[in-house]
Amino acid sequence: MISLGIESTAHTLGIGIVDENGKILADERSIYVPPVGKGMVPREVADYHIKNAQDILKKALESSRLKLKDVDIISVALGPGLPPCLRVGATLARFLALKFGKPLVPVNHCIAHIEIGRLMTKAKDPVVVYTSGGNTQIIAYAEGSHRVFGETEDIPLGNAIDMLSRELGIQPPYGPNFDKIASKGKWIDLPYVVKGMDVSFSGLVTEALKKYKEGKRIEDICYSFQEVSYAMVTEVTERALAHTGKKEVLLVGGVAASQRLQEMMQIMCKERGVKVFIVPRKWSGDNGVMIAWTGILAYKHGQSIKIGESHIRQKWRTDEVKIDWL
Repeated sequence: MISLGIESTAHTLGIGIVDENGKILADERSIYVPPVGKGMVPREVADYHIKNAQDILKKALESSRLKLKDVDIISVALGPGLPPCLRVGATLARFLALKFGKPLVPVNHCIAHIEIGRLMTKAKDPVVVYTSGGNTQIIAYAEGSHRVFGETEDIPLGNAIDMLSRELGIQPPYGPNFDKIASKGKWIDLPYVVKGMDVSFSGLVTEALKKYKEGKRIEDICYSFQEVSYAMVTEVTERALAHTGKKEVLLVGGVAASQRLQEMMQIMCKERGVKVFIVPRKWSGDNGVMIAWTGILAYKHGQSIKIGESHIRQKWRTDEVKIDWL
Protein backbone atom coordinates (compact mmCIF):
# COMPACT_ATOMS: atom_id res chain seq x y z
CA MET A 1 0.00 0.00 0.00
CA ILE A 2 1.26 3.48 -0.92
CA SER A 3 -0.05 6.67 0.66
CA LEU A 4 0.34 10.23 -0.58
CA GLY A 5 0.04 12.65 2.34
CA ILE A 6 -0.75 16.35 2.19
CA GLU A 7 0.09 18.74 5.05
CA SER A 8 -1.01 22.39 4.98
CA THR A 9 -2.13 23.23 8.51
CA ALA A 10 0.10 26.30 8.91
CA HIS A 11 3.34 27.59 7.37
CA THR A 12 4.37 24.34 5.66
CA LEU A 13 2.94 22.82 2.52
CA GLY A 14 4.28 19.30 2.57
CA ILE A 15 3.64 16.31 0.33
CA GLY A 16 5.04 12.95 1.34
CA ILE A 17 4.75 9.47 -0.12
CA VAL A 18 5.18 6.42 2.11
CA ASP A 19 4.62 2.68 1.77
CA GLU A 20 2.98 0.40 4.34
CA ASN A 21 6.35 -0.59 5.81
CA GLY A 22 7.18 3.01 6.66
CA LYS A 23 9.63 3.44 3.79
CA ILE A 24 9.74 7.08 2.73
CA LEU A 25 9.49 7.44 -1.03
CA ALA A 26 9.14 11.23 -1.19
CA ASP A 27 9.35 14.21 1.14
CA GLU A 28 8.84 17.61 -0.44
CA ARG A 29 8.13 20.83 1.45
CA SER A 30 7.54 24.51 0.82
CA ILE A 31 7.72 26.70 3.93
CA TYR A 32 6.28 30.20 4.20
CA VAL A 33 8.55 32.65 6.03
CA PRO A 34 6.85 35.88 7.12
CA PRO A 35 8.59 39.25 6.77
CA VAL A 36 11.04 40.05 9.59
CA GLY A 37 9.22 41.31 12.66
CA LYS A 38 5.80 40.14 11.51
CA GLY A 39 3.69 37.08 12.24
CA MET A 40 1.80 34.87 9.82
CA VAL A 41 -1.32 36.24 8.12
CA PRO A 42 -3.35 33.07 7.34
CA ARG A 43 -4.68 34.33 3.99
CA GLU A 44 -1.17 35.25 2.81
CA VAL A 45 0.16 31.86 3.87
CA ALA A 46 -2.69 30.12 2.02
CA ASP A 47 -1.93 32.13 -1.14
CA TYR A 48 1.69 31.02 -0.87
CA HIS A 49 0.61 27.37 -0.62
CA ILE A 50 -1.70 27.71 -3.62
CA LYS A 51 1.17 29.06 -5.73
CA ASN A 52 3.48 26.21 -4.72
CA ALA A 53 1.11 23.23 -4.55
CA GLN A 54 1.47 22.04 -8.13
CA ASP A 55 5.26 22.26 -8.03
CA ILE A 56 5.53 20.39 -4.71
CA LEU A 57 3.22 17.64 -5.96
CA LYS A 58 5.26 17.30 -9.15
CA LYS A 59 8.53 17.09 -7.19
CA ALA A 60 7.11 14.46 -4.83
CA LEU A 61 6.01 12.24 -7.71
CA GLU A 62 9.31 12.70 -9.52
CA SER A 63 11.43 11.87 -6.46
CA SER A 64 9.32 8.76 -5.76
CA ARG A 65 9.39 7.75 -9.43
CA LEU A 66 5.68 7.09 -9.19
CA LYS A 67 2.58 8.29 -10.97
CA LEU A 68 -0.68 9.11 -9.24
CA LYS A 69 -2.20 5.89 -10.57
CA ASP A 70 0.40 4.02 -8.50
CA VAL A 71 -0.78 5.62 -5.25
CA ASP A 72 -3.38 3.66 -3.25
CA ILE A 73 -4.75 6.31 -0.88
CA ILE A 74 -4.76 10.09 -0.50
CA SER A 75 -4.20 11.18 3.11
CA VAL A 76 -4.79 14.77 4.19
CA ALA A 77 -4.48 16.81 7.38
CA LEU A 78 -8.00 18.21 7.94
CA GLY A 79 -7.10 19.87 11.26
CA PRO A 80 -6.30 21.38 13.60
CA GLY A 81 -4.82 24.43 11.93
CA LEU A 82 -5.40 27.73 10.16
CA PRO A 83 -8.62 27.47 8.10
CA PRO A 84 -7.36 29.18 4.90
CA CYS A 85 -4.29 26.93 4.92
CA LEU A 86 -6.26 23.78 5.71
CA ARG A 87 -8.55 24.46 2.76
CA VAL A 88 -5.61 24.42 0.34
CA GLY A 89 -4.58 20.89 1.31
CA ALA A 90 -8.17 19.67 1.55
CA THR A 91 -9.03 21.00 -1.90
CA LEU A 92 -5.98 19.39 -3.47
CA ALA A 93 -6.69 16.08 -1.72
CA ARG A 94 -10.32 16.03 -2.85
CA PHE A 95 -9.32 16.77 -6.43
CA LEU A 96 -6.76 13.94 -6.51
CA ALA A 97 -9.12 11.47 -4.83
CA LEU A 98 -11.91 12.28 -7.29
CA LYS A 99 -9.82 12.44 -10.45
CA PHE A 100 -7.91 9.21 -9.81
CA GLY A 101 -10.58 7.29 -7.87
CA LYS A 102 -8.57 6.93 -4.66
CA PRO A 103 -9.87 6.60 -1.09
CA LEU A 104 -9.57 9.80 0.95
CA VAL A 105 -8.24 9.42 4.50
CA PRO A 106 -8.65 12.20 7.09
CA VAL A 107 -5.66 12.72 9.37
CA ASN A 108 -5.39 14.71 12.58
CA HIS A 109 -2.22 16.83 12.47
CA CYS A 110 -1.40 16.22 16.15
CA ILE A 111 -1.79 12.45 15.86
CA ALA A 112 0.50 12.54 12.82
CA HIS A 113 3.26 14.18 14.90
CA ILE A 114 2.93 11.37 17.43
CA GLU A 115 2.99 8.64 14.78
CA ILE A 116 6.02 9.99 12.91
CA GLY A 117 7.77 10.12 16.28
CA ARG A 118 6.86 6.50 17.04
CA LEU A 119 7.93 5.41 13.55
CA MET A 120 11.31 7.13 13.70
CA THR A 121 12.23 6.28 17.31
CA LYS A 122 10.48 2.91 17.80
CA ALA A 123 8.89 4.16 21.03
CA LYS A 124 6.05 1.82 21.95
CA ASP A 125 3.86 3.30 24.68
CA PRO A 126 5.21 6.72 25.67
CA VAL A 127 4.00 9.80 27.43
CA VAL A 128 4.18 12.22 24.48
CA VAL A 129 5.46 15.76 24.92
CA TYR A 130 4.04 17.61 21.92
CA THR A 131 5.34 21.17 21.70
CA SER A 132 5.10 23.26 18.55
CA GLY A 133 4.03 26.64 17.22
CA GLY A 134 0.38 25.66 17.32
CA ASN A 135 0.15 23.11 20.14
CA THR A 136 1.50 22.25 23.58
CA GLN A 137 0.12 19.06 25.09
CA ILE A 138 1.24 16.19 27.32
CA ILE A 139 -0.41 13.10 25.87
CA ALA A 140 -0.64 9.38 26.60
CA TYR A 141 -2.61 6.54 25.01
CA ALA A 142 -5.33 4.88 27.07
CA GLU A 143 -8.42 2.86 26.15
CA GLY A 144 -8.74 3.62 22.46
CA SER A 145 -7.51 7.17 22.15
CA HIS A 146 -4.71 9.55 23.07
CA ARG A 147 -5.62 11.33 26.30
CA VAL A 148 -4.46 14.87 27.02
CA PHE A 149 -3.07 14.95 30.56
CA GLY A 150 -1.97 18.58 30.41
CA GLU A 151 -1.90 21.43 27.92
CA THR A 152 -1.47 25.17 27.51
CA GLU A 153 -4.33 27.32 28.73
CA ASP A 154 -3.52 30.10 26.28
CA ILE A 155 -0.74 30.20 23.68
CA PRO A 156 1.46 27.24 22.67
CA LEU A 157 5.13 27.21 23.64
CA GLY A 158 6.40 27.53 20.07
CA ASN A 159 4.12 30.48 19.45
CA ALA A 160 5.31 32.11 22.69
CA ILE A 161 8.93 31.78 21.57
CA ASP A 162 8.08 33.23 18.16
CA MET A 163 6.20 36.17 19.68
CA LEU A 164 9.00 36.99 22.07
CA SER A 165 11.64 36.61 19.35
CA ARG A 166 9.88 39.09 17.07
CA GLU A 167 9.59 41.67 19.85
CA LEU A 168 13.25 41.22 20.80
CA GLY A 169 14.37 41.65 17.18
CA ILE A 170 15.66 38.10 16.79
CA GLN A 171 15.94 36.96 13.18
CA PRO A 172 14.11 33.87 11.88
CA PRO A 173 14.25 30.93 12.14
CA TYR A 174 13.25 31.89 15.66
CA GLY A 175 13.68 28.57 17.47
CA PRO A 176 17.35 27.85 16.64
CA ASN A 177 18.37 31.50 16.98
CA PHE A 178 16.53 31.82 20.30
CA ASP A 179 18.46 28.77 21.54
CA LYS A 180 21.82 30.28 20.54
CA ILE A 181 21.13 33.56 22.31
CA ALA A 182 19.79 31.79 25.42
CA SER A 183 23.01 29.78 25.73
CA LYS A 184 24.88 33.03 26.53
CA GLY A 185 22.47 34.29 29.20
CA LYS A 186 22.14 34.35 32.98
CA TRP A 187 19.16 33.98 35.29
CA ILE A 188 16.60 36.69 35.97
CA ASP A 189 13.28 36.09 37.72
CA LEU A 190 10.26 35.29 35.53
CA PRO A 191 6.85 33.86 36.54
CA TYR A 192 6.42 30.08 36.70
CA VAL A 193 2.80 29.21 35.89
CA VAL A 194 1.63 25.61 36.30
CA LYS A 195 -2.05 25.16 37.14
CA GLY A 196 -2.68 21.57 38.10
CA MET A 197 -1.61 19.72 34.96
CA ASP A 198 -1.90 22.73 32.65
CA VAL A 199 0.57 25.49 31.82
CA SER A 200 0.29 29.13 30.75
CA PHE A 201 2.78 31.10 28.69
CA SER A 202 1.10 34.43 27.88
CA GLY A 203 1.99 36.03 31.22
CA LEU A 204 5.53 34.75 30.87
CA VAL A 205 5.87 36.51 27.51
CA THR A 206 4.42 39.72 28.95
CA GLU A 207 6.83 39.72 31.89
CA ALA A 208 9.81 38.91 29.65
CA LEU A 209 8.99 41.92 27.45
CA LYS A 210 8.64 44.07 30.57
CA LYS A 211 12.15 43.04 31.61
CA TYR A 212 13.39 43.95 28.12
CA LYS A 213 11.90 47.43 28.38
CA GLU A 214 13.58 47.80 31.78
CA GLY A 215 16.93 47.26 30.07
CA LYS A 216 17.67 43.61 30.82
CA ARG A 217 19.96 41.86 28.36
CA ILE A 218 18.31 39.86 25.57
CA GLU A 219 20.57 36.91 26.39
CA ASP A 220 19.34 36.85 30.00
CA ILE A 221 15.69 37.15 28.95
CA CYS A 222 15.97 34.27 26.47
CA TYR A 223 17.87 32.08 28.93
CA SER A 224 15.40 32.65 31.75
CA PHE A 225 12.36 32.26 29.50
CA GLN A 226 13.74 28.95 28.27
CA GLU A 227 14.55 27.68 31.76
CA VAL A 228 11.12 28.56 33.15
CA SER A 229 8.96 27.41 30.24
CA TYR A 230 10.80 24.13 29.71
CA ALA A 231 10.75 23.38 33.44
CA MET A 232 6.97 23.91 33.43
CA VAL A 233 6.53 21.37 30.64
CA THR A 234 8.95 18.94 32.30
CA GLU A 235 7.05 19.12 35.60
CA VAL A 236 3.74 18.26 33.96
CA THR A 237 5.40 15.43 32.03
CA GLU A 238 6.76 13.96 35.25
CA ARG A 239 3.30 14.05 36.81
CA ALA A 240 1.85 12.28 33.78
CA LEU A 241 4.51 9.58 34.11
CA ALA A 242 3.65 9.13 37.79
CA HIS A 243 -0.06 8.87 37.01
CA THR A 244 0.17 6.49 34.05
CA GLY A 245 3.12 4.38 35.17
CA LYS A 246 4.55 4.48 31.64
CA LYS A 247 8.27 3.96 31.10
CA GLU A 248 8.86 6.04 27.98
CA VAL A 249 8.77 9.73 27.04
CA LEU A 250 8.61 10.83 23.42
CA LEU A 251 9.34 14.42 22.36
CA VAL A 252 7.66 15.54 19.12
CA GLY A 253 6.82 18.83 17.40
CA GLY A 254 9.04 21.73 16.40
CA VAL A 255 10.19 22.68 19.92
CA ALA A 256 11.39 19.09 20.44
CA ALA A 257 14.48 20.15 18.47
CA SER A 258 15.60 22.41 21.34
CA GLN A 259 18.67 20.94 22.99
CA ARG A 260 17.84 22.48 26.37
CA LEU A 261 14.35 20.95 26.44
CA GLN A 262 15.90 17.61 25.56
CA GLU A 263 18.41 17.97 28.40
CA MET A 264 15.72 18.74 30.98
CA MET A 265 13.62 15.77 29.92
CA GLN A 266 16.64 13.47 29.95
CA ILE A 267 17.60 14.52 33.49
CA MET A 268 14.06 14.02 34.79
CA CYS A 269 13.63 10.68 33.05
CA LYS A 270 16.99 9.36 34.23
CA GLU A 271 15.94 10.06 37.81
CA ARG A 272 12.71 8.11 37.24
CA GLY A 273 14.30 5.23 35.29
CA VAL A 274 12.38 6.16 32.13
CA LYS A 275 13.61 6.02 28.51
CA VAL A 276 13.60 9.20 26.43
CA PHE A 277 12.92 9.20 22.69
CA ILE A 278 13.34 12.34 20.58
CA VAL A 279 11.98 12.65 17.07
CA PRO A 280 14.85 13.48 14.67
CA ARG A 281 15.07 17.19 13.85
CA LYS A 282 14.12 16.55 10.22
CA TRP A 283 10.78 15.15 11.34
CA SER A 284 10.06 17.49 14.26
CA GLY A 285 8.54 20.17 12.02
CA ASP A 286 5.44 19.82 9.86
CA ASN A 287 5.78 17.51 6.84
CA GLY A 288 3.72 15.44 4.43
CA VAL A 289 5.41 12.17 5.38
CA MET A 290 3.78 12.12 8.81
CA ILE A 291 0.36 12.60 7.19
CA ALA A 292 1.00 9.83 4.65
CA TRP A 293 2.15 7.37 7.32
CA THR A 294 -0.70 8.10 9.72
CA GLY A 295 -3.09 7.75 6.78
CA ILE A 296 -1.87 4.19 6.22
CA LEU A 297 -2.41 3.30 9.89
CA ALA A 298 -5.91 4.79 9.81
CA TYR A 299 -6.95 3.27 6.47
CA LYS A 300 -5.82 -0.21 7.49
CA HIS A 301 -8.28 0.07 10.37
CA GLY A 302 -11.23 1.16 8.30
CA GLN A 303 -10.88 4.93 8.52
CA SER A 304 -11.68 6.86 5.34
CA ILE A 305 -14.10 9.64 4.44
CA LYS A 306 -16.50 10.58 1.68
CA ILE A 307 -15.56 13.62 -0.39
CA GLY A 308 -18.71 15.45 0.65
CA GLU A 309 -17.92 14.94 4.33
CA SER A 310 -14.25 15.97 4.20
CA HIS A 311 -14.72 19.28 5.97
CA ILE A 312 -11.75 20.96 7.62
CA ARG A 313 -11.76 21.00 11.43
CA GLN A 314 -9.91 24.01 12.78
CA LYS A 315 -10.06 22.82 16.39
CA TRP A 316 -9.89 19.05 15.93
CA ARG A 317 -8.52 17.87 19.27
CA THR A 318 -6.01 15.09 19.80
CA ASP A 319 -8.34 13.25 22.19
CA GLU A 320 -11.22 13.22 19.70
CA VAL A 321 -9.51 10.75 17.37
CA LYS A 322 -10.24 7.03 17.59
CA ILE A 323 -6.94 5.14 17.65
CA ASP A 324 -7.67 1.60 16.46
CA TRP A 325 -4.11 0.59 15.61
CA LEU A 326 -2.64 0.59 19.15
